[in-house]
Amino acid sequence: MLNSLLPQGLVGWILLITDIAIVSYIFYKAILLVEGTRAVQLLKGLLILLVFASVSNLLGLTTINWLLSRLELAIAVALPVVFQPEIRRALAQLGKGRLFSRSFRMMRAEDMAEVINEIVRAAVDLSERRIGALIVIERETGINDYIDTGIKLDGLVSSEILENIFVPNTPLHDGAVVIRGDRIIAASCFLPLSDSPYLSNKLGTRHRASLGISEVSDAVTIAVSEETGTISLSNSAKLTRYLDEDTLKKQLEDLLLTNNFQSGGFFSNRGGVDEK
Repeated sequence: MLNSLLPQGLVGWILLITDIAIVSYIFYKAILLVEGTRAVQLLKGLLILLVFASVSNLLGLTTINWLLSRLELAIAVALPVVFQPEIRRALAQLGKGRLFSRSFRMMRAEDMAEVINEIVRAAVDLSERRIGALIVIERETGINDYIDTGIKLDGLVSSEILENIFVPNTPLHDGAVVIRGDRIIAASCFLPLSDSPYLSNKLGTRHRASLGISEVSDAVTIAVSEETGTISLSNSAKLTRYLDEDTLKKQLEDLLLTNNFQSGGFFSNRGGVDEK
């Protein structure tokens, strides 16, 4: 039976290899498409459910199998809704001919250290001039959904560019700047606002947005207060305020130059404020 499934002749083998290569490439590009979004976490959750269902079936756990079987229809209906942003982006990129031209690049520690220096320099200068700013540094969890709300830039990170973006009454000053690697990906981006009851009433939209993006991703966000010039950093649903140049640089180095990413768990203090 196995021999009947194998191709016959050289042409058959070439077609089989071509078929496998095309399917593999499509799957590879599909993975790249969702890599920059929260859909990655959703896919991991679905994979865990599938593994759990297989294990429960092998062990004969009848009740769990019955519950999981009832979830199949709900998941099938929910998937198009949950992955609607990714489906829309895929169709848009396919129409623009960019679906198969996306590329990513890795960064060295030395390059990231230089990026940190530029960000710190910009934050300190903006603080001294009492210019409000919101800078988001993307990490493992992609935030393309929020990048799409802004204006695409794709420029090399520098303190001069960051400071110019946030100059009041300029087209891009309102909203957040998103940094991916050593590139400024977009500006004037809208971020989700935190509704945490732990936040002080004195904190405005900028700090709520800074904390909000840290609640839905592992991004690191720097907020500069327009009223006081205070520099704050949000990470893992926690807001740390009153940072000076040295402490800001130290925290960014701890978060971005090591693999020890500390993320808020299920029982963490969501939306906490650490006023140092």
